[in-house]
Amino acid sequence: MEKFTIKTFNETYPNDDACLDEIFNSRYGDLHVCPNCKRETKFYRIGSRKTYGCKFCGYQLSPTAGTIFHKSSTSLKNWFYALFLFASSKNGVSAKELQRQLGVTYKTAWRMAKQIRLLFAENIDQLDGIVEIDETFYGGKGVNRRFKLSKPEDKTPVMGMLQRGGKIIAKPVLNTGKGTLLPEIQKNISLDAKIISDEFNSYTNLHKLGYDHSIVRHLETYVKGEIHTNTIEGFWSQLKRSVDGTYHAISKKYLSSYVNEFSFRYNYRKLESPIFSLMLSRAVTPLG
Repeated sequence: MEKFTIKTFNETYPNDDACLDEIFNSRYGDLHVCPNCKRETKFYRIGSRKTYGCKFCGYQLSPTAGTIFHKSSTSLKNWFYALFLFASSKNGVSAKELQRQLGVTYKTAWRMAKQIRLLFAENIDQLDGIVEIDETFYGGKGVNRRFKLSKPEDKTPVMGMLQRGGKIIAKPVLNTGKGTLLPEIQKNISLDAKIISDEFNSYTNLHKLGYDHSIVRHLETYVKGEIHTNTIEGFWSQLKRSVDGTYHAISKKYLSSYVNEFSFRYNYRKLESPIFSLMLSRAVTPLG
């Protein structure tokens, strides 16, 4: 994997102008005809503003419009460095850490982190091959439990579906009943996949839906050849260690964005180019 170090970052993006040029080139680099005057043209920076104008008619383009940088008074160099920190970290970056590193207020750091986590949401094609499924629980009081999740202080269930050697789809769900979990499986896992789960009752009807389903009974063993859920349990372990160590506590309202963050890191763990480049390409794309 190509390394993208802090030295490389500072050489590539020494100031706000370099960052703005990067955003413009990423969004409009192949634009050679002015949308307004229809002439072949070049666009030039307009003074100190975050806009570029056609050399003939002055038609203006704002490369930050609609992106996470839109209407932000925070310097673009700080935004890019925040992206670099998220891309470089395995365990996440807290708002307090951004506050310390960037020298901004906590309110600004929290908003930046929230906006950056929007980049981690993605639509993934149906999983295939061998797919491990499992659930975990976050927050609340008491031990993990699959039933009686009706009280406000109870934990929030998170469902995960992980293709061995591939990607993971993880998301908070309302409960762990069949009516909730089975539709998620049908939506996200191909019928050609081989599903492996533990003995939880909500998964017992998977064969009736047409799936090849194997069960590992944890009271008897944790591994029986290729039949195990160790891969997805390893993901849960990393997620919880990172959340406990970096963020300490997460509200139910924002839990999905944190789950997306760690799913994103897992899904692109083998990316040959720097993950910063992927995050930047999403950051310069207008939010849907």
